[in-house]
Order: sequence, then structure tokens, then C-alpha cells
Amino acid sequence: MTSTANIPETLQPLAVPIGDLTSYYRNPRTGDLPAIAESLTVNGQYRAIVVNKGTQTGRPNEILAGNHTHAAALQLGWDQIAVTWVDVDDDAAARIVVVDNRTNDLAGYDSALLAEILSEIPDLSGTGYDRESVDRLLDDTSLPETLELTSDGAGTGAAATVDYLQWGYLQWESKRVRITSEEVEALNAIYTKYVDDTNSDLGFGWHVLQHAHQEAEPE
Repeated sequence: MTSTANIPETLQPLAVPIGDLTSYYRNPRTGDLPAIAESLTVNGQYRAIVVNKGTQTGRPNEILAGNHTHAAALQLGWDQIAVTWVDVDDDAAARIVVVDNRTNDLAGYDSALLAEILSEIPDLSGTGYDRESVDRLLDDTSLPETLELTSDGAGTGAAATVDYLQWGYLQWESKRVRITSEEVEALNAIYTKYVDDTNSDLGFGWHVLQHAHQEAEPE
């Protein structure tokens, strides 16, 4: 009988009937089942889930790590899933569930490297990213270098670059300019007043442009 599961040959010896397993009885984690299901379809099960035999807890075949992988595989109609086994008591089971989730929370990214890797993948299926999210990531990692201003003896030059914020910039189309902390505060003040006056931020960009034009007009 042909299996409905997408499990690589190296993990086949670990495969068990998927219906024999139960989810952890109080898993605090929520998961993106569609994204996991897409990964299982495209990539297969590339690592085993962790299941507690349950001789010390009274809850046999309980999943400690991989609950959402199991749920996504069920949705896909898999009949098997690869498993590694432990046999621990309630306290140890709870610690495994919590730390498996927490270590994912604490992990971070080298955003520039992630953007580079994703840009090199021709088909984003199975990555958990779509083109829009990659474009946003690329936008966030393509800020210009800190501006170096020529000193005129009036506080510009190297000292002035301290006032420029790594996250402070304006962009329209392909143009991007860095703005100072004072300029950020001024824009925030203009924005707050505009929203207070209009009860909306619709048209704020045009308001800023018109305001700048009016100030520039000679009397």
C-alpha cells in the first residue's frame, strides 16, 4: 500500500501511523497551519516530531514538539509521520513543550543575509514567505549608509551624523533620503495636528507637500 505521507527515505524508519498520536493536552503555542502544510507538501517532513511514550504521565503517544506539523499532516491526509521518542514525566514534558516554543521566540535573523538567501530562491513555495514579504524585507535592509556632511564649522560634518537615525528616512518611488531626529519630531507634530484637525490621515502626504510649497512661495 502506497503511503500518503511525504517523508524522505532517511526518515522512513521513524515513521509511525499518524492516527496513533495525540496532541499535547495543553499546548500554549498557536501555529500557521497553511504555511506548515505548504512546507510539508513542497519540502516533505525534513525532521521528526518528538513524542512522549507516556508511561509516566498516563497520556500515551503525546506530541511534545511538532504539534502543528502533526495537525498540518492530518489536514493533508497523511497516514504516517516520522517520530523520535522520549519517555518523561509531566514536569519534563512541560519543560520540553515550553522550551521548544521559547527557543524559537528567542531566535533572531541576520536580516540582510535572510534577504539575500530569499532573493536567490526562484520559487518561494515552501519557504513561508511570499514576494510581498520579501520585498518588505529587502526594503528594510537597503537603507543608505549614514550621511557624511561636509563641515562648515557650524555643527555639520562628522558631529552632525550623530543626529541621523538609522531608521529615519523618507522614500518615494526609487528616491530615499535620511532625515534627522528633529525632522522626525517635526513630521510627527505635523501629522498629529493634521489627524486632530481632520479625524483622518487621508491626504496627509498631499498636505505636507502643499504646506512646503506655500512656505517656499515668495511674498
